[in-house]
Amino acid sequence: MSLRPCLFLDRDGVVNHDPGDYTKNLSEFTILPTVMEALRAAHDAGFEIVLITNQGGLAKGLYTHEDVSEIHAFLRTECKKNGTPLLDIYYSPHHPSKGKSLSRKPGSLMVERACAKHQLDPLQSWMVGDKQRDLDAASPVGVRGVLIEPNAPLLDAVQHILKERGHNQQ
Repeated sequence: MSLRPCLFLDRDGVVNHDPGDYTKNLSEFTILPTVMEALRAAHDAGFEIVLITNQGGLAKGLYTHEDVSEIHAFLRTECKKNGTPLLDIYYSPHHPSKGKSLSRKPGSLMVERACAKHQLDPLQSWMVGDKQRDLDAASPVGVRGVLIEPNAPLLDAVQHILKERGHNQQ
């Protein structure tokens, strides 16, 4: 089986509006305006789509795994309706104030697990994040990154990736 390219995405501030602290439940979860169009462009270009997110509010007791599951189920449904299903979602429930974890970004464990489980090619893949730690989690695995401002249009980043990919394939 050949390895496939993947678009790895941070969640809060990239896929949904980041209010500045934590997105604690579905009522606070708002998909950003260009996300579905961006996912369509990536999917049409042959990218798998995987969400990689720190959810440190779990360790702090601000919300529950059930809250996270409800948000992710909603996101999966919206993506499926868009014709751009998420291949997988990885989240780290840890926070540095409550102990150390290899899974939490900037650690690369979530990206490594996704690549191994789904036969993803890190050298053809990209990570889009709104914090340097998002990119730092992907780079040790060989995944290139695009850093965007929080809540910026994801479509701009995806168009940049597709343009870069086109230059590298010529």
